[in-house]
Amino acid sequence: MIEVRGLAKYFGRFSALRDLNLDVPRGEFIAIFGRNGAGKTTFLRILAGLSRPSAGSIKIGGKSMPMSEDGRGMIGYLSHGTSLYGDLTALENLRFFSRVQGLPSTDADLRARLKQVGLAGREEEPVRNYSRGMQQRLAIARAFLRDPSILLLDEPFAGLDQPGTKFLVNRLQEDRSRGKTCLMVVHDVQLGYMLADRLVVIDRGIIALDFAKSSGSLGQFQESYGVLVQEN
Repeated sequence: MIEVRGLAKYFGRFSALRDLNLDVPRGEFIAIFGRNGAGKTTFLRILAGLSRPSAGSIKIGGKSMPMSEDGRGMIGYLSHGTSLYGDLTALENLRFFSRVQGLPSTDADLRARLKQVGLAGREEEPVRNYSRGMQQRLAIARAFLRDPSILLLDEPFAGLDQPGTKFLVNRLQEDRSRGKTCLMVVHDVQLGYMLADRLVVIDRGIIALDFAKSSGSLGQFQESYGVLVQEN
C-alpha cells in the first residue's frame, strides 16, 4: 500500500530524514517511535502530501507522489497540532472541512460524528473554549470524515482523557479489522504494541529498528528499543 525508497528531507544543512526506506502492506498497522527530532512528524507530513521530500520516491496504492486530489482522498491525517479554527464552533469546523473535501455531509451526520467522540451538547460552542482534550476529540472526528483507507496519526492520544482514549482505541481496532492501513506516531510503548502489527523506530532520520510483533514480545521490543537509545 505504501512504498518508500531513499526518502530524504533537508532543512538547510540539517537532515530531518536521510535514505529512509519502508514498505507497508495494505491493512497493516505500524506504530512509529523515536525521540523528539528524530524525523517522525516530517515523515508523516510528507506521506500526507503536506511537505515535499528533498530526495527519494513514494508510492501510495501503486501511484507515485505527488498524488491527485482523488489519491489524497484516500488519506486521513491527524497532525500533532489540532489545526482547528478557534472562532468557529465544533459543528462549523466539521462543516467547513467537510465542504473542503467535497463530502455531502448533512448537519445531522456531523452531529452524529461529534456525539461519537463525546462532544454531544457542545457542538455550538466556539472551539477556543474547548480544553486540549476536547480539541483533540474534534480533530479526530475531522480525520475520519472521509472514512479514509490510510490513516496517518501523529500522537493521536495526546491530551485525551480516559473516555477519549477508549473511543480512539476502539475505533482504531475497528478500522484495523476493516483492513485500513495505519501509521501512528506514539510514545506509549504498551499502547503501540497492543494496537500495531509492527513497531518501527526512526532515529536520526532513518529506520533504526523494524520489529514485527509476531516475532517477539513487548519486553523484547522494549529491550531492543532501550539498547538503541543508549547507543545513540
